[in-house]
Amino acid sequence: MKDNNETKRDDAYLSKSLFVRGVRCHKSLYLQKYRPELKDEVSEETEKRFAGGYEIGDLAQGLFPGGVLVPYDGLSHEKQLEMTVNLIAQGCQTIYEATFFYNGVFVKADIIHRGDGGWDVYEVKASTSVKDYHLDDASVQYYVMTGAGLPIYRVFIVHINNEYVRQGAIEVDKLFYKEDITTIAKDKQAFIVEEIARQRAMLKGDEPVIDIGPHCEQNYPCDFVGHCWSHIPSPSVFDFREIGKPDGFALCRQGIVKMEDVSPDILGWRQKFQLDGVLHQKNHIDQDAVQEFLDSLWYPMYYLDFETSMEAIPPYDGIRPYQQVPFQYSLHHTDQRGDELQHDEFLAMPRTDPRKELIEKLVSEIPDNACILAYVSGFEIARLRDLACWFPEHADKIEKIIENTRDLAAPFRNYHIYRWQQHGSYSLKNVLPAMLPEFSYDHLDVQNGGMAMDAYAAMNQTDDRAEIANIRKSLLEYCKLDTLAMVKIIECL
Repeated sequence: MKDNNETKRDDAYLSKSLFVRGVRCHKSLYLQKYRPELKDEVSEETEKRFAGGYEIGDLAQGLFPGGVLVPYDGLSHEKQLEMTVNLIAQGCQTIYEATFFYNGVFVKADIIHRGDGGWDVYEVKASTSVKDYHLDDASVQYYVMTGAGLPIYRVFIVHINNEYVRQGAIEVDKLFYKEDITTIAKDKQAFIVEEIARQRAMLKGDEPVIDIGPHCEQNYPCDFVGHCWSHIPSPSVFDFREIGKPDGFALCRQGIVKMEDVSPDILGWRQKFQLDGVLHQKNHIDQDAVQEFLDSLWYPMYYLDFETSMEAIPPYDGIRPYQQVPFQYSLHHTDQRGDELQHDEFLAMPRTDPRKELIEKLVSEIPDNACILAYVSGFEIARLRDLACWFPEHADKIEKIIENTRDLAAPFRNYHIYRWQQHGSYSLKNVLPAMLPEFSYDHLDVQNGGMAMDAYAAMNQTDDRAEIANIRKSLLEYCKLDTLAMVKIIECL
């Protein structure tokens, strides 16, 4: 029987995804092949990103309709390779997920199309631009496909065109932009060959000793962060927030890992507040600045919060890819100090364009003389400006709302108020429990904007009435707490 190390030394198999992982970090590749049980749990955000990528890939096939799919599920690698060879031999012009194997490397190409000049390769990405790792992805495909005997004429990265605006049915040729990277792919072939050799040499040995670094979060978080960062205490040098924070990796290389061991002399003024909070549980308030902020507000006072969706494929007319589209709002309000608190809200029904009903209801509920408070108001203002573009008949009223909007985050962003329990963040999710410990989002099914976005997407994908009712209840509870939180914070000030 061979020992574990000998078994590992025999395993030289690489795939496109394994190769790209190894380019980023050899240790991540090693762990993926030999210790996959150490991976972090897949987050809902990651699952959604994968699902969105599959949807984009399927839609991009419409750039070359009528092709034949080489499925991954249900076929062995050998059968996928055999099917691809047969399709090419039969004169098939377009193949989706064509499969190739060369020198121990397995790849599936999103789209290959036989044009006038020969075979073109199209690697589809859900991003709005070409990233460095996309080039490695496409270049290793070029290496394998040409090595397997398929002459490649051109190589393209296909990505989302974020200037596209939907009008009517999705125009696939306008939604996507095809960027020719043929020259880059050819120029990277020497690197591909050398890197494959480096990865295989590494895989024959023990786990490589590679320290944590910026590569752990480059482009997207590595799924071994939980393992590789397990030795980092909390709070650490990586927990400093905002502009002026020190380089955590540089401090680590000096042997400084705990936040409490950092000298205040190297910190910005914001981080000094944070360090004081950790060391001494020290709070700070600039009462004059807070009063100046309060004096800038007036009654009637309205507290506004939007929840938005953001999709790569625009769901309705007038929308760009990844444009934030409000589907919900919460609106607490009082006419005078001490008056009973009132609440209005809106949440779109599933599978309907939310924009028209939302803005008509909102402008009818906010009087012209109201002071509107939002938390990090730039977000709400940007959504209002979009709504004004979509519905110019309400532009004047929307502009008045924007003029009267004030940012409740301002005194916290400027550290006029700082509670040590904020841990350097002025996010509402940190400020609220720091100011009012009895208030929390922890008991809610939806606890942040990302979860709200996912819940809305789930509501649009189900026909189960009970599930829809539960999701609506969760979304309404969450958004209502956001504006109630603002009310309670104003009361504290």
